[in-house]
Amino acid sequence: MKTRITELFGIKYPIICGGMLWLSTPALCAAISNAGGLGNITAANYDTGEELRAAIQETRKLTDKPIGVNITLLPSFRITEETYDDYFRVCCEEKVTAIEVSGKPATKYMDMVHAAGVKIMHKVGAVRHARNIEKFGYDAVIAAGIEEGGHPLNDDVTTMVLTPRMAESVSIPVITTGGIADGRGLAAALTLGAEGVLMATRFIATKECEIHENFHQELINRQEQDTTLINKSINLQGRALKNDTVAKILEIESQGGGLSELAPFISGQRMKEAYKTGDVNYAAFMVGQTVGLIHDVVTCQELLDRMVQEAEEILAKNLARFK
Repeated sequence: MKTRITELFGIKYPIICGGMLWLSTPALCAAISNAGGLGNITAANYDTGEELRAAIQETRKLTDKPIGVNITLLPSFRITEETYDDYFRVCCEEKVTAIEVSGKPATKYMDMVHAAGVKIMHKVGAVRHARNIEKFGYDAVIAAGIEEGGHPLNDDVTTMVLTPRMAESVSIPVITTGGIADGRGLAAALTLGAEGVLMATRFIATKECEIHENFHQELINRQEQDTTLINKSINLQGRALKNDTVAKILEIESQGGGLSELAPFISGQRMKEAYKTGDVNYAAFMVGQTVGLIHDVVTCQELLDRMVQEAEEILAKNLARFK
């Protein structure tokens, strides 16, 4: 399955893992890359650039395939501007295959990234932002539909509409995310004009993801209507699984509470603790509507092989149907 994305990153399958705080680790990254996709290390897992360097080097002991790093340029309780500078510097020095950026544009780093031969892509939720990303010199853009977990743009445009709109509006390759979890989604994305897909929630339900088993079972048990949007009141919209903590967050927002009241419930440290203890109600579990499409926990190799085989069969069947 060759596309401009497989050519750009030197990967077998046009499937990329998105950033996941505490979960996109060297083990999961290597498993995805070894399976033919582009694995991901989330920079925010680490307090310093040197800790990120150690993670990159650890990953390279587990795979000789291309690897990526996610750097999310959003307001943080923990990460400073200097730390972001270090993240980019280390990625360039280590010559990772690609950097996935979300949040504000990484314009101050573009010259350094290109000089190092590192590819860079940015996740956005609007065509107007995609056009800017192309002007800034990014190698690819990620079309993030409202279905995604994490922090979808408050334009609230679906993947089904955003993907073709973005593909017809920019010349750089488009990767689509939000609502993708299987071969049907991959086939649909390619048909809509994307050159690859980015997934996060589906990769949580893999055997290599280092998370408590309770969360695996929670993903299987829940359905597509079991997520909701939080943090709208502080301009940091996020999609999370409905649970006790999310209900508390929505209650605080409905009563006019601000960041100081919300902070104890939305902190990354709270998520880190929950992932270890298995308490599925203790933190905001940021996942997408694809929870409705997750029915099993498999290895990354099984997942990617299955997705691509299913997508190829769907595309071939539909082509034959209209001949």
